[in-house]
Amino acid sequence: MLLAFPASAQRRSKEREKQPAKSEATTFRLEEETLVAEGMKFMMKDEFERALPVFQKLVEASPQDAASHYLVATALIKLEKFDDAIAASKKAYDLAKDNTFYAQQLAELYAKRRKYPEAAQIYQVLVTKNPENIQYAVELAAVYVFNDQFDKAIESYDRLEKAMGVTEEVTHQKQQLYLRQNNLDKALAEAKKLIAAEPTEVSYRVEMAELLIANDRVVEAVAPLEEALKINPDEAQAHVLLADIYRRNGDVQKCNQELKLVFANPNLDADPKIRVLTGYLSMLKTDAEFSEAVVLAKQLSETHPNEMQALTIYADLLVKQNKKAEALDLYVKAAKIDGSDFRMWGAILQLDGDLNRIDSMLVHSEKALELFPNQGIFWYSNGTAQLAKKNYKQAISSFEESLKLVGDKPDLIPMINAQLGDAYNFLGDNEKSDSAYELALKANPDNDYVLNNYSYFLSMRKEKLDLALKMSEKLVKQHQNNSTYLDTYAWVLYIRKDYKRAKEYLEKAMLDSNAVSGTIVEHYGDVLFKLGERDNAVAQWKKAKRMGETTELLDKKIATGALHEQ
Repeated sequence: MLLAFPASAQRRSKEREKQPAKSEATTFRLEEETLVAEGMKFMMKDEFERALPVFQKLVEASPQDAASHYLVATALIKLEKFDDAIAASKKAYDLAKDNTFYAQQLAELYAKRRKYPEAAQIYQVLVTKNPENIQYAVELAAVYVFNDQFDKAIESYDRLEKAMGVTEEVTHQKQQLYLRQNNLDKALAEAKKLIAAEPTEVSYRVEMAELLIANDRVVEAVAPLEEALKINPDEAQAHVLLADIYRRNGDVQKCNQELKLVFANPNLDADPKIRVLTGYLSMLKTDAEFSEAVVLAKQLSETHPNEMQALTIYADLLVKQNKKAEALDLYVKAAKIDGSDFRMWGAILQLDGDLNRIDSMLVHSEKALELFPNQGIFWYSNGTAQLAKKNYKQAISSFEESLKLVGDKPDLIPMINAQLGDAYNFLGDNEKSDSAYELALKANPDNDYVLNNYSYFLSMRKEKLDLALKMSEKLVKQHQNNSTYLDTYAWVLYIRKDYKRAKEYLEKAMLDSNAVSGTIVEHYGDVLFKLGERDNAVAQWKKAKRMGETTELLDKKIATGALHEQ
């Protein structure tokens, strides 16, 4: 703007040389200069709406002054009134076609309004008159690209290349245009031209290999990659691409060799390592290959300890090795870096459950619900933890929320109802407890968890004993050596006063010394007492006390040498 107006002033000064000085003309010039100064002041203060009428006064006063129209167009552009700006800009250009500022303004406006042929026509003039100005040639090529005139755009870039020599920017632009024309050979020729211009630049060979790989000419990509590694053996991306090629070809050994070189490079970003390692994991066939992958994943996690995906990949492999505690620690660390991965929280809660880390499950489920409040599986985990912590009301609330949200996981519903049965039982709401258990059994009549708990709680309540017997009997037929289920069946028999059979099944339950609990031994003492074996019963109660997991009445039984029941 500041350059354009003086050009017009210079023209007017020449006109004044031909005319005698007049006071009216002097007054007009002063008024004109005052308006310009006022308008420019508003422009500098970003008060474009106030600048526009000032410049329009200039046009009214001197409609043949190109600079005034240019200033009007400039204000309209700032106000984003582009169609009106084109009209004003075109008047400026028509009045002074040799002024490059006016031409450039109009060309840019045409391009902005997608009038590409008109823009190209002006840029062609600018390029012809100003061959030293590279920017005009760049803009002309861009206009041709926008107008899908790729051949003309390439011609423009060719002219640039003659003026400047081979450059990375121009070559890449031409490559993209050839690819849009599905002319891979010419795109590759441009890549080779770039390599020839700078033969020691490794990245150009890698780029050529990437171009070949992207267009399914993988075999040809090996040569430029090997050449790149001869120039720079530490070129990590070349190793990554070679590893990917060997992976595609099923050559695990060579892929692994390249990966080791890649993973040993601490300067390489984690993303390409993760990409190649993920592909490598999909092709593993032997235990030895799996072990190699674990080593690489561990190295990746150690080299990039703040990269969430690097940690989760290693954790996934540790889970497969049944190293659950180590895997859990890594998942938790990854979640602190980026907790947006739903799958990762599922893995954390699964491992909390597998490792019986109830406090951790409670904390992690609450955190997961902060991030994913509409995920029923997380409400279920929270309910499970609350139930284990004997927070029965909170457990019921979480389980009920879970039931609302697990529509996509119907297999979870019987599991939720099973634990709802437990929670209601502990709160003494027997009706809701039985209802929840019945719903769980309706979905799966062979649900061991429900058959055991439902029958045991019924026996403790001394209610529906026929049903309790039927369910517990079904359990021991299906699991003849399960100590817990044998104990439940024996206790149902005990409540039904079938003491001899209860003793038989409790003795069977105690055959597995690793599975025997204090509860089973206490029950055995109770049965013995009912059968008149008082001294033996007291001995079993004392043994149960040493083992733990007993009833509150055990101490009283031992002290009195008599049976006390709730």
